[in-house]
Amino acid sequence: MSTHHQILIIGGGTAGIMVAAQMIKHKKATDVAIIEPSNTHYYQPAWTLVGAGTYDFEKTARPMASVMPKKATWIQDRATGFDPDNHVVLTASSGDITYDYLVVAPGLAYDFSLVPGLGEAMDKGVVCSNYTDPKHTWNVIKNFMGGTALFTQPTTPIKCGGAPQKIMYLADSHFRKRGVRDKTTMVFATGGTVIFGVKEIADTLMEVVDRKDINLRFHHKLVSVDAENQIAWYEMGKEVSAEGCVVITGTDGNELTLDESFQYNHKDVKAKVDGARYGIHYDMLHTAPPSVAPKFVKESVLVNDAGWLDVDHKTMQHNRFPNIFGLGDVAALPTAKTGAAIRKQVPIVVDNLHLLMSQNKMGTMVYNGYSSCPLVTDYGKMVLAEFDYDNNFIPDPKLKQMFIKDSSKEHWRLWMLKKYGLPYLYWNKMMKGKQV
Repeated sequence: MSTHHQILIIGGGTAGIMVAAQMIKHKKATDVAIIEPSNTHYYQPAWTLVGAGTYDFEKTARPMASVMPKKATWIQDRATGFDPDNHVVLTASSGDITYDYLVVAPGLAYDFSLVPGLGEAMDKGVVCSNYTDPKHTWNVIKNFMGGTALFTQPTTPIKCGGAPQKIMYLADSHFRKRGVRDKTTMVFATGGTVIFGVKEIADTLMEVVDRKDINLRFHHKLVSVDAENQIAWYEMGKEVSAEGCVVITGTDGNELTLDESFQYNHKDVKAKVDGARYGIHYDMLHTAPPSVAPKFVKESVLVNDAGWLDVDHKTMQHNRFPNIFGLGDVAALPTAKTGAAIRKQVPIVVDNLHLLMSQNKMGTMVYNGYSSCPLVTDYGKMVLAEFDYDNNFIPDPKLKQMFIKDSSKEHWRLWMLKKYGLPYLYWNKMMKGKQV
């Protein structure tokens, strides 16, 4: 059995719903279908605040039926594969679905096999992630009694690259309030080389790191987790120099010599050295999960060599199949995977779809890689990183209306935007197809 739709969208997340809503509202498309198996739609940006005990998890969830545009056909099923030459999407139980135009926006998936041991440890005991269970994160933070609090991330692309450090800044504040901070060593270990890729934002974050006395570790590639012994194992992402300045000693007496480019504000932590691997002992661990494109996308002909949906960086049109578009977290776009990026990608996809359907030509709108990361630095403080493909800092002029002169500096009004303004805009404007 097979059914046909003019526009078929895979994914009922931010990208899929916004494309459908805008196509129906502004371009008056009459035959739009969305494949989405889940009954619930989450506003995930608030999960950082849930993990810090300052937002109600239940408020981040709404029934999927409530965000589905009324005039769209909801196919509650899972997409399982593609036959793009014949314009077919395969599904788990609804048979083959054919389309004139396809929009691929299923988000990303977690692949714990990329960091052995992490999957078994995740969301149990002292190992937590705002990405998977922010309520568990809050339990870990509020019950923490001191020791090494290790915040880390894998080297895969992840949703919102700033999220692994936001929860650290809030945890630090909470530990201070509870009187356990002086018994705590805060460590942030990342595979990257800087705290943030946009200089104006990095400068502010380094001030936050100084204020909160956090040990930053760079070039740290998370390779496995030993939950029983509470050790996160790392390989170094660049050659370790022989005449380095900082010697890190494992508790077994072995030494790993790292120079200052590997870290900032060194703290002694319980550690082990095993050949080229370096293990940091943790008393709590927060990480983003290793992320990949969903299996049915990754194993299809639609991906690039890195396994992400192969689309044009400016138009979001597929590089080989002109009637396919892709956007959101699944797309191989060299920018941060955020809802803010989707907000700028959607109108371009919608414009192109409309013109292809009506005039058989592409539009002239171009995506410049805009993404934004609201970096919460404390309870009541936030910095807003807005940037493009070249990591230029490009603040929204509308912020001036909120009396925010410089969004690269911490501001309580930005915190209010994060906690109240953005969720309101999301549910009441973005999900309804209104331009924001």
